[in-house]
Amino acid sequence: MANNTANIGFEKQIWDAACVLRGNIDASEYKNVVLGLIFLKYISDRFEEKHQQLVDEGDGFEEDIDEYISEGIFFVPENARWSVIASKAHTAEIGTVIDEAMRAIEKENKRLKGILPKNFARPELDKRRLGDVVDLFTNIKMVDSGSSRDILGRTYEYCLSKFAEQEGKLAGEFYTPSCVVRTLVEVLQPFNGRVYDPCCGSGGMFVQSAKFIENHSGNINNISVFGQDSNPTTWKMAQMNLAIRGIEANLGSYNADTFFNDCHPTLRADYIMANPPFNLSDWGADKLKDDVRWQYGTPPAGNANFAWLQHMIYHLAPNGRIGMVLANGSLASQSSGEGDIRKNIINADLVECIVAMPTQLFYTTQIPVSLWFLGKNKKQPGKTLFIDARKMGTMVTRKLRELTTEDIGVIADTYKAYCDGTLEDKKGFCAVVTTETIAKQDYILTPGRYVGIEEQEDDGEPFEEKMTRLTSELSGLFAKSHELEADIRQKLEAIGYEI
Repeated sequence: MANNTANIGFEKQIWDAACVLRGNIDASEYKNVVLGLIFLKYISDRFEEKHQQLVDEGDGFEEDIDEYISEGIFFVPENARWSVIASKAHTAEIGTVIDEAMRAIEKENKRLKGILPKNFARPELDKRRLGDVVDLFTNIKMVDSGSSRDILGRTYEYCLSKFAEQEGKLAGEFYTPSCVVRTLVEVLQPFNGRVYDPCCGSGGMFVQSAKFIENHSGNINNISVFGQDSNPTTWKMAQMNLAIRGIEANLGSYNADTFFNDCHPTLRADYIMANPPFNLSDWGADKLKDDVRWQYGTPPAGNANFAWLQHMIYHLAPNGRIGMVLANGSLASQSSGEGDIRKNIINADLVECIVAMPTQLFYTTQIPVSLWFLGKNKKQPGKTLFIDARKMGTMVTRKLRELTTEDIGVIADTYKAYCDGTLEDKKGFCAVVTTETIAKQDYILTPGRYVGIEEQEDDGEPFEEKMTRLTSELSGLFAKSHELEADIRQKLEAIGYEI
């Protein structure tokens, strides 16, 4: 079963009800309203649960902020608690009440300072509808489908995907399809160490890493999370998304351009996962010509693909590994020095695996993409695995394809077998290739060049018999076409036209 559009109830209820609230607000603005409410309800639920526990203990510590912070729970001041907001749901001041709640929570929790949306009092936001959505959050028990953290986290993720669908190309700034992120995570398996995403969007790479660890009975505290993003709204979304998931992260103290203001200049990460903007132009190359990160060649001004790649290699620990999404042009481009950069990276024996992905995975673009996996200490030195996954996936809408759990498992298992040295080449799907062979192909990394064409099953019909049958069928089709041609000529002549 595909995962992005799984049959889910509560998440869709929230989305459908919240859509009534939208009115004339642009999707990009409306996104902050909905996600802000989800976050506010989440921290209120977590606080209330702990608050009641402290009340029951009877020691009078229920208003002691340290009791909450010590357990990673955000302290919610009395005027910001959901019970107060719910009681004002159908008053004209509900927008102001929510804005003031957001400000009060930020004041008490330094980690949230300047992050929460405070735009609920705006005139264009229908306060009657806003009250209806508050009622929905109040009346549906968040624990019906799992823990409060789980259901609200899933709702946040579901709404992100729906906003991505609505916003189209603009959504590339904040959303990478879940199945793409899961593929990166399942291949890299980030159990321990430092996880880094230099263009983290809404934090999907970190969320999926945490899910992976939980699904394999690991401890999320065994990873440290680092990231940054240049878009201020997206950066705030990531902070909220990670807070809902209970993930402590260092995303810098504010949004910042990765190339010009690296928030983690000394970081050497064990796992780097990223979906950088495809084919980004005008990224400021002229001001960074002698940058220390360009160890394999200066990236061209018209395309930042190899700037992103080299930035990540620079931040890699001695045994670290990278999984990233790149437009397919990077596999073969020879223009503006890109071919030389790719050649140098290959000759440095950094490229572990290239996966050609199917089309229509993204809401945001139809550009074909590949996954690049790189490592500084490869399990198979001098060799690269190529996987052609273009035939994988299932169409879940007329425009959108998803990789299923089984698809992702096949890719991850193929990579694992390659690392173990047990993989056998499969025509049309995978091949392990030496660097010398890649060099003979002008250092082009297109998987189709190496995996070949899938072998067709022999149907058992002798060649001569098959050709006799096919030519006979073709002769019949030719005869039928001549009949149709004569019929068309006759009809045209009847109305005064000749061919």
